[in-house]
Amino acid sequence: MPTARRYFAPLLGGYYFFYFALVGVYVIFMPKALLELEYSTLEVGTIFAAAPFMRFLLPFLFRHYLSLTPRVYLLSLVFTFLGTLLFIATIESFWVYLGANLLFGASMGVSLPYIETIALDSLSKSRYGKVRLWGSLGFMGIALWLGQVLSSPHEALYYLSSMALFTLLFGVLLSRYDTTPHTLIQNNASFSLQRYWAFWVSVFLMQVGFGGFYNFFTIYETAHGISLEMTSWMWSFGVICEVVMLYFQGGLLQRNLLKILQFATLITAGRWMMLHLFPDSITLTFASQSLHAISFALYHTAAITYVFSLYTQKKLAQQFFLGIAFGLGGSMGALLSGRIYGESMFLIESIITLLALLFLHLHQRRITAP
Repeated sequence: MPTARRYFAPLLGGYYFFYFALVGVYVIFMPKALLELEYSTLEVGTIFAAAPFMRFLLPFLFRHYLSLTPRVYLLSLVFTFLGTLLFIATIESFWVYLGANLLFGASMGVSLPYIETIALDSLSKSRYGKVRLWGSLGFMGIALWLGQVLSSPHEALYYLSSMALFTLLFGVLLSRYDTTPHTLIQNNASFSLQRYWAFWVSVFLMQVGFGGFYNFFTIYETAHGISLEMTSWMWSFGVICEVVMLYFQGGLLQRNLLKILQFATLITAGRWMMLHLFPDSITLTFASQSLHAISFALYHTAAITYVFSLYTQKKLAQQFFLGIAFGLGGSMGALLSGRIYGESMFLIESIITLLALLFLHLHQRRITAP
């Protein structure tokens, strides 16, 4: 195993590359593909609420009934790939395609936490960051490539299945490096969401505010005369800014984390307002994308670190952070954005993000009150 261990980092980098390339196809190009297949914006929002909703349910399931074993992980990889094949077969039928998205979302929600556990157990923090960057490169690479070559909705599905297949292959090879125990998480009565309810409401609303961006940014910009290729460059620029922030943010995280979260939330509200006011300005849209460094990278790292400081049940708290924020918040954000899509979508989402800021201030007052 010591000799084989040298292959761990390259295999892990490959997994991250293809996993987030898969996410890139799904998030950037599939919403527009569905519209071209005559789905309504409400149906698109409903479809893209399915996967994050499954992510919200998973922590409850694994808390009480399941253990994240190698077998469960391998099954999740297989079902992720099968889910993309079902997309090809069912995309003409809304309800069946919705069911395929539920399967896809549940499977995707299992494999990444499993791999993250192995990675954090095996790599130093500095080494982990360097390997994890391959995920951002995969997301950016597929955005740039498909922005130039994509010619039909069904072609996006073929790329989706291809990325899922490579994720499966790299994921299977990585499973032999698992040396961590995977025991059943028992119900712990001391764990309470209610104690910090204002914080949890805030992170939920923050991700609701991202709904229009994650699910309709491509559609929104191309509808305002921006080419698909240019829009893919906008996505990629946001990822570049994210990577730069992740690399240099260490010093910032030594400061007051709650203040950082408040600052990042305020900047995010301003970001959505920029998209509302200047949707056809390439320069200002790129400027809004530069803020992804703050509204995603800095916010996300600060939030995870802050949650870690709040609870003694560290792993369970992180599961619920992902479930409430990216799961429930992402799901409700997708549904809402599908219903409100139009000229006022980002205005409404800016207001929602300001509400998230309000609840952060309420949380601060509650924990500092005598």
